[in-house]
Amino acid sequence: MNHILLFDEAGKKYQQTRMEHWDKVAKKRDTWRGMGGWYHKRLTEVYKFLVNPNQRVLEIGCGLGNLIAALQPSHGVGVDFSAEMTARAKQLHPEIEFHNLDAHDLSSLEGTFDVIILSDTINDLWDVQRTLEQIKNFCTPHTRIILNFYSHLWQFPLALAQGLNLASPMLDQNWLTPEDVGNLLQLAGYETIRSTSEVLFPLPLGGFANRFLVRFWPFREFALANFIIARPAPHPVKEPSVSVVVAARNEEGNIKNIFERVPQMGSKTELIFVEGHSRDKTYETIEKEMALHPGTSSLLFRQPGIGKADAIRLGFEKASGDILMILDADLTVPPEDLPRFYEAIASGKGEFINGVRLVYPMEKEAMRTLNFLGNKFFSMAFSWMLGQPVKDTLCGTKVMWRKDYEEIAANRSYFGDFDPFGDFDLIFGAAKLNRKIVDLPIRYRERVYGTTNISRWKHGILLFRMVGFAARRIRFV
Repeated sequence: MNHILLFDEAGKKYQQTRMEHWDKVAKKRDTWRGMGGWYHKRLTEVYKFLVNPNQRVLEIGCGLGNLIAALQPSHGVGVDFSAEMTARAKQLHPEIEFHNLDAHDLSSLEGTFDVIILSDTINDLWDVQRTLEQIKNFCTPHTRIILNFYSHLWQFPLALAQGLNLASPMLDQNWLTPEDVGNLLQLAGYETIRSTSEVLFPLPLGGFANRFLVRFWPFREFALANFIIARPAPHPVKEPSVSVVVAARNEEGNIKNIFERVPQMGSKTELIFVEGHSRDKTYETIEKEMALHPGTSSLLFRQPGIGKADAIRLGFEKASGDILMILDADLTVPPEDLPRFYEAIASGKGEFINGVRLVYPMEKEAMRTLNFLGNKFFSMAFSWMLGQPVKDTLCGTKVMWRKDYEEIAANRSYFGDFDPFGDFDLIFGAAKLNRKIVDLPIRYRERVYGTTNISRWKHGILLFRMVGFAARRIRFV
């Protein structure tokens, strides 16, 4: 193990004492199990939701390697400063690469990772900020840092369990709060995406409490584990290209405006129209305007299926831009607003930019009262489910990176395929990938041509069903 550490004598003694302690714990576990198995089983369930299989995963403080192995990484690396722990981990999980290293000095490690885990590690570290700074060397802009650590409220119950030889013994802990950890992440150059509370009852028959009760106040205040998901502080991407996808059904009167008003963004902007079984001359009008605007890079496709989601997916499949944008053909969101979406994502402020119609006052006929109330309900439900504020779920204008969309599409089976609009599909998918969702307020305009293709009652009932389904797949896992 590399011993070039920036510790004073107190720090060196602290580390040496802990290495010896965890070596003893490793040997003890050869013949002793205790009652922590139910807790670690629940932790594994949470991590398997947060981390998709076949990713590059690094775990700091991996112990016996059971957690990282359960995540089925394409390349897994575990680090622990206990030589006894890593020796046993190599025997238990030969498919994972293990290193006997101190988290404060990872200079001998190489490579980058999609996910970096610190599970019940930071409360035992001498210098948490230094460790967080060390792992930045293994991050890409899309790397997610996932930490879990004990709540201070459990200090006495855990000490009691250790005294009764029911839990692994621990030395004095840092007992950091979520606010402490958020501040340390910021100091080390990270941005917190969201936080959750997990594991209310770490004993048999705890399923209902751990999946449901812990999601609600006041029960969540008594959870054993605090989880925080973070990402490296964003850096701007220079001149990415853009694909603007327009699903057009019975929108003949809006096509000319789209060609004339969509601005050029980034290194290149292309317009992709997907026409969906129109009863007017939408398709022919798009063909005419493409011929009249040869300087505008544009493509036109006939939609084979039905529904806006189906049309958008076809457009995204054909897109070549680094950034994917959805523009509703009814122009209720002005094309002139698209550069603000571009700036928000290209600057790194967010990874999924969601248009919001509910901040500024609307034009008189822009949204009916019942639609407005429905959107308010869905926004509250979504913010609670996703752990990130999402004020308007059904605004058609959404912007994301193409590589993120490809991951969303690849994992679509997790939620199912019954969203006719595509809004929930994309928001669910971005949340499942732990992407930073940012709301961008716009001024919603009246439709000047045609009528809406949405059935208020039929589609409203479907949306309620989807919220219930998503709650089971996102919140109550």
